[in-house]
Amino acid sequence: MANDIERPINAGGNLLPEFGSDVVALALRRLGIRYISLNPGASYRGLHDSLVNFLGNNEPTMILCLHEEHAVAIAHAYAKVTGEPMAVAVHSNVGLMHAIMGIFDAWCDRVPVLVLGATGPVDAAKRRPWIDWIHTSRDQGGLIRDFIKFDDQPASAEAAVESIYRANNIIQTIPKGPAYLNFDVTLQEMKLPNPVDVPDPARFAPAEPPRPSSDSVNAAIAALSTAKSPVILAGRVSRNRDDWDRRIELAERLNAVVLTDHKAGASFPTDHPLYAGRVAISSPRANEVIRGADVVLSLDWIDLAGSLSMAWPDEEVGATVINCSSDVHGHNGWTMDHQGMAPVDIHLLADADTSVVSLMDAGVKRDGAPIALSDVETPTLDDAPLRTAHIAHALKAALGDDDFCFVRIGGGWPDGVIKFRGPLDYMGTDGGGGIGSGPGMTVGGALALRDSARIAISILGDGDFSMGMNALWTAAHYSLPMLIIVANNRSYFNDEMHQDRVARIRGREPANRWIGQRITDPELDIVGIAESQGLKGMGPVETLDDLHKVVAEGLDLVRAGAAVVIDARVTPIDSAAAATQVARKT
Repeated sequence: MANDIERPINAGGNLLPEFGSDVVALALRRLGIRYISLNPGASYRGLHDSLVNFLGNNEPTMILCLHEEHAVAIAHAYAKVTGEPMAVAVHSNVGLMHAIMGIFDAWCDRVPVLVLGATGPVDAAKRRPWIDWIHTSRDQGGLIRDFIKFDDQPASAEAAVESIYRANNIIQTIPKGPAYLNFDVTLQEMKLPNPVDVPDPARFAPAEPPRPSSDSVNAAIAALSTAKSPVILAGRVSRNRDDWDRRIELAERLNAVVLTDHKAGASFPTDHPLYAGRVAISSPRANEVIRGADVVLSLDWIDLAGSLSMAWPDEEVGATVINCSSDVHGHNGWTMDHQGMAPVDIHLLADADTSVVSLMDAGVKRDGAPIALSDVETPTLDDAPLRTAHIAHALKAALGDDDFCFVRIGGGWPDGVIKFRGPLDYMGTDGGGGIGSGPGMTVGGALALRDSARIAISILGDGDFSMGMNALWTAAHYSLPMLIIVANNRSYFNDEMHQDRVARIRGREPANRWIGQRITDPELDIVGIAESQGLKGMGPVETLDDLHKVVAEGLDLVRAGAAVVIDARVTPIDSAAAATQVARKT
């Protein structure tokens, strides 16, 4: 990082904790937490001091953000890329409320994030007038308890160590997810009466993921080895390269075609002969592939019930369904992110990658040809108007042989233009299905990749970009190279399609769908927004020739270490598929 970490003076020498917050900071270092993203607040001023003047702002290093939601989004994407959790610090109840959407995203995406909060003095006699009262909550964790894996409010420095180690263990146990630890300001700022031991965390590490039962593995092998037309649904899987290679070998042993999930990220090479396509919400091709299967092997597919019902909309599922997932352990009923209850014949109660290892170790194999796949129609691209597909082609031409990581890609992305050949090529969506996380997650991806040659790229909608725009400052401040292309249709166009559909059903005027949706009069100055926060802004781009030129120039700047935002003016035609889905579901 050119603007590397701010280093304090006269700090980080003595590692004997003197205050409660020193113990918290040292526990984070012992766990190997490299970064802690934050927006400052007085409720954790003790921890802030410990990070700076006790640890020297090093391991963990603070990543300053302009909003708590972006701080969580950065940690979310960082964990997706590296497989390792980041910490986030949020200021009392008010900071936690700002962070809530980001925490929900991490929960739905099954990503480990360690959120550290704080509260004014629990002892009312120690509260300052007014401010400490409004920043103190009796049960702060209750705000988010329904979509985190664990929360705690330790009452001593000794208990804080155990709480941190326990949270780290829990968030990295599958199904993974966020945890919240709340530290009383009094605990943070108290002088330690006696030394506090912060032990080596090795003996408190997460356990190895459990293997599925031998009976379930044997039943799965029996079904797969005799299948005539097996299909693999590759969903939530790891970013580990060995796991990636094993999935390829499994598909080849079974001669099974593979569908991947837009929501879950790269899980199988898109140029492999057995690759059958990518599913966003659904697609006619995916429905055709699944319906042609006699055995469906789900590797923690995010919405298995939904995909099966789209393939067999009016009848019983006509295939043996094998589900490799331990996600049921995280279902609590407050949020419906667990999706519908799928009809499953054989359940391997383990995470997807461990299940693949078990199947491979047991010698799973099938003789027979894969399902015959119909040809995919390649859409014709003219020069105008610009669409997201044009952006994909421009990136393909400009990337050459560079390694890349698509942290986020929006609607209308054409499957197969840019080949995903590794687990870091595409990271999936935010999990929660809201908007505003894209900029922060792109920054988090760039932070995770800053020591590599891989280029962090996102294609974001203008609504997502504008809601999260002040996350960009963090990229400029820490000199994180990345490329954001805003597919700018000047509208919340997905909602335009919903309004169009409702109006038609009710016999009303669909031409009014734009009211309350268009981002015009004035239009957003995407370039100005980027440059005001220290990034390089380019555009607006409205022609195909200019798009290719600007994308190539932008990537050259990123290769040289810049953070770049391109305003690409696209037509809303990219949302036609989404509109079709709205119509089908209504």
